[in-house]
Amino acid sequence: MKRRDLLLAATAGLTSLYGGAALADLPKVRTLDGALAWLDTLEKTPGARSTGAWPLGAMLEHMAQSIEMSMDGFPRPRSALFQQTAGAGAFAFFKWRGQMTHGLSEPIPGAPALQGGKAWQPGAARLKAAILRFNRHTGPLRPHFAYGSLDKQDFALAHVLHIANHQDDIVTA
Repeated sequence: MKRRDLLLAATAGLTSLYGGAALADLPKVRTLDGALAWLDTLEKTPGARSTGAWPLGAMLEHMAQSIEMSMDGFPRPRSALFQQTAGAGAFAFFKWRGQMTHGLSEPIPGAPALQGGKAWQPGAARLKAAILRFNRHTGPLRPHFAYGSLDKQDFALAHVLHIANHQDDIVTA
């Protein structure tokens, strides 16, 4: 995410509006267990697709990457100064607000390219596996590329807010 966009989102609380019938009848995820239940529902939803720049499979893969990298390390972190100022401030704002807004088509800096072909089910399976792995993880967590060091509870919240934000881009036929 560009620094300017991160600061704008954090200070102005900008939200993205998309056309289509988002899976709005389903509440936004509030826990990682809720995200697993949402993925189960998504798999049973005919015509689920993304309205954003990424196909649904790539979006789900991106969410999985974020969770995996919280355990394995982010390839290109922002500077310590950024993490301790703008990044920490943005996360504090998102946490206070209970909602994240970010560029929904911005890859994690340095992350491998998203594959996400026409079939989105592999992305859903990867996201489920990442959540389950995170839930079982007892070792140290790696600093978030923008927010810096987070404890497990805050990282879980960051992942939940991230998934909930991407739910804005998912619609049914």
